Amino acid sequence: MLKFQGIHHLAMATSDMNMTIRYWRDLLGMKMAAGLGKRGYKLYLFEIAPQHFLVFFEWPDVKPVPEKDHGYPVSGPMVFDHVSFGMEDDEGLWELRDRIDAAGFWVSDMIDHGFIHSIYSFDPNGIPIEFSAPVGEVDLSGAPQLIDSAPVAAALEGFLPRPDLWPPVQRPTPPEERDVFPGEGVELVSGEKENLWGGKILKKEDREPNS
Repeated sequence: MLKFQGIHHLAMATSDMNMTIRYWRDLLGMKMAAGLGKRGYKLYLFEIAPQHFLVFFEWPDVKPVPEKDHGYPVSGPMVFDHVSFGMEDDEGLWELRDRIDAAGFWVSDMIDHGFIHSIYSFDPNGIPIEFSAPVGEVDLSGAPQLIDSAPVAAALEGFLPRPDLWPPVQRPTPPEERDVFPGEGVELVSGEKENLWGGKILKKEDREPNS
């Protein structure tokens, strides 16, 4: 049985790593887990949660994509480089690689990235995907590293967020103004539509252990 461990990392691209660090680390509060590269190429990891990361490549000529409404179909260039799904171990990676290969899809050799082992492929829609398993006791969450030979100034300040560099909140939204508007997914809990798999939505405290 394959055991997926969530999304290991999402890989994006930027032409301004300095501002990217300011936004993801300092404004949103994501700890930097790693930074590596050289002049003309960088790869930085921001921690979403333990062992879950947002990754940015710095490519000097990349351009931001035009903003669009979430979920609205587009044609042409898309916004992310690839998505990596975390696996429990190398055994799961080899099992998955054999399955993908047997199904007739291209799949890469196993690649050693030092802190993870990975295989690469494409889904039927052409979406580039990666599957990654941790390596031994390597833990970037517990021991962040910066080995970029030409780091940007913001990276040299350290891996911890610097929220003091952004304007403080002057007026927190008071409870009486915290309106929550309905969006897609409300129908999952409204009871207006039949669950074709049967059953009703459960709260966490109602679930059986290990369900």
